[in-house]
Amino acid sequence: MGEFDLIARHFQRPARRAVLGVGDDCALIQPSAGQQLAISTDMLVEGRHFLSTVDPARLGHKALAVNLSDLAACGALPLAFTLSLALPQADNTWLEGFSRGLFALADAHGCELIGGDTTQGPLNISITVLGEVPPEQALLRHAAQAGDDLYVSGTVGDARLALEVFRGHLSVGGDVFERARARMELPTPRVELGQALRGVAHAAIDVSDGLLGDLGHVLKRSGVGAQVDTGWLQGSAAVSADLLTLPWTRRLDFALAGGDDYELLFTAPVRERERIHALASDVAVPVTRIGRITAESGLRVLDPQGQPINRRFASFDHFSP
Repeated sequence: MGEFDLIARHFQRPARRAVLGVGDDCALIQPSAGQQLAISTDMLVEGRHFLSTVDPARLGHKALAVNLSDLAACGALPLAFTLSLALPQADNTWLEGFSRGLFALADAHGCELIGGDTTQGPLNISITVLGEVPPEQALLRHAAQAGDDLYVSGTVGDARLALEVFRGHLSVGGDVFERARARMELPTPRVELGQALRGVAHAAIDVSDGLLGDLGHVLKRSGVGAQVDTGWLQGSAAVSADLLTLPWTRRLDFALAGGDDYELLFTAPVRERERIHALASDVAVPVTRIGRITAESGLRVLDPQGQPINRRFASFDHFSP
């Protein structure tokens, strides 16, 4: 099977939203009148971002989900995406599963494949996603303000739980592992929540490398600090029942520095508390208030008794030693 046969069999679809989709030298896409384009790119490399044993349908889902999560963090509506795929070989069974998972999530968000590239090589998946957002309404990292509440959506820490089981560093029951594994391999991009927060939240970022590490990007760009309380780790919507069974120190590490959660971390004025929870309820995504933004620079993490936790939380970094 040649390259163009592979594309035609597994990735060719009629253009819907795009003016011109797959099959030409360039795709053409027209955003809605008065909208700005939001663009993000993520690459997934076998052995670095996913295991060789992952189900291809789940991998197809995650490859797009991590990009849609970036759009969600900006409050953007997904439009289209491109796919660049390096494959060790043209395996129809693998490609059928991968494309099925990819297109199931794409169709759920009305986001169509409009082009890309394929080549032979170590398994590597790169997606560029395009969305649209009204001018001056994008959620950005530099807009956090002193006094803002700090929120996280969904639950955090379960993906790290699964990773530690894979690494052989943790042993849990089969049901617990399967739930955690699903959180790691099938993340849910919070696209609807991100759009709902436009005009309400000040700043946002998606939690990909670890909650505290990603929060650090917001603090640096905004020129502010933060206080993160940890009482919510004793029981809240942000902590799964499975994570609650872990010892306190592991719960801290997994939730605050685990990564691969793809939840939204955002700041909003105190006056918007009721509205935040109403919007979250409308899109059926729980949000939890976990701290506040401070005028003083730096990040303080407090235990449930309000005392500083003086330890280092190392979030994921591709080039850390």
